Amino acid sequence: MIADVLRLIECESPSRDLAALAECAELVAGLGERLLGAAPERIPIDGRTHLRWRFPGGGPRVLLLGHYDTVWPIGSLATHPATVRDGVLRGPGCVDMKAGLVMAMHAVAQLPDRAGVELLITADEEIGSPTSRALIEQDATGCAAALVLEAAADDRGALKTARKGIAGYTVDVYGRAAHAGLDPERGVNATVEVAHQILAIAGLGNPALGTTVTPTVLSGGTAANTVPARAKLLVDVRVPDEAEAARVDRAMTTGKTVLSGVRLEVSGGVNRPPMSPSASESLHRRAIAVAGRLGQPAPAGVAVGGGSDGNFTAALGVPTLDGLGAIGGGAHADDEHVLTATMPGRVSLVAGLIADLRSDV
Repeated sequence: MIADVLRLIECESPSRDLAALAECAELVAGLGERLLGAAPERIPIDGRTHLRWRFPGGGPRVLLLGHYDTVWPIGSLATHPATVRDGVLRGPGCVDMKAGLVMAMHAVAQLPDRAGVELLITADEEIGSPTSRALIEQDATGCAAALVLEAAADDRGALKTARKGIAGYTVDVYGRAAHAGLDPERGVNATVEVAHQILAIAGLGNPALGTTVTPTVLSGGTAANTVPARAKLLVDVRVPDEAEAARVDRAMTTGKTVLSGVRLEVSGGVNRPPMSPSASESLHRRAIAVAGRLGQPAPAGVAVGGGSDGNFTAALGVPTLDGLGAIGGGAHADDEHVLTATMPGRVSLVAGLIADLRSDV
């Protein structure tokens, strides 16, 4: 497994580099063909290739989800090489989630009967799954369970039993340009207006409920001696439930300007619906029981702020359990890593959970 993960890490695959994604797709396809004895169905959508293995059969269907795109740009290996030292595997995208892909394949390969199992590996999760969402929702419909091989919630292997919903907004501010020295009074300063908007937007968060509203990327102005006619703000929103999503959306889309003569345009909205704890409750109990039979500690369940493709399956009413992949930490960060000694046990847990689900009549 370690060798397979290192090969995948060394094939860099940032979400927006279509050529790099195409190369990685072929590597993932070849790896799956070797481990599973079957070539995947290649599903090209808008220049990205999603990979699907389906093993037909009756009874409960189980969907495994993963992605091979990463947040790391080409060239990251120069500063973050793929290495294994003292039981710690490192490299860009190792925990999120190239180790999880390898573990998913090895788990399915362990099954004596793969009937009813589907493995779907997508190419755009890190940018919100714009081309794969419909495919995920289509394949999840009618499944007994969706198992997401994203990384565990912590280095003790906690499962992700709830996820916040995610929304993103772009706030475009239109003012009026003027010379900053000769006649500034003729201008309408978009940068000043966006400063007012930032304070108002940041105030929409509700820490008690777990709602975060974070102004992130800001741009504005054209020259040092010109009253800015344009400014733009990006906003990241994380919400625990649909009610909070609706509240924040209303506030974002009905915001008032402070300066006279300014115009606002707000675009965006909810990208991933919240994953409620109820979506994972039954599967978490099963995972604990399977772990007990394997002699493993009972995996805890925690709620997390990040989103995944499990948000989509949970919103359909499909029982969904997330965080079944690699145990480690540092996703998207310099210390991204996987604890290699935990990989075999985790693979056995996933395989055991699939078999348990398939045993239902």
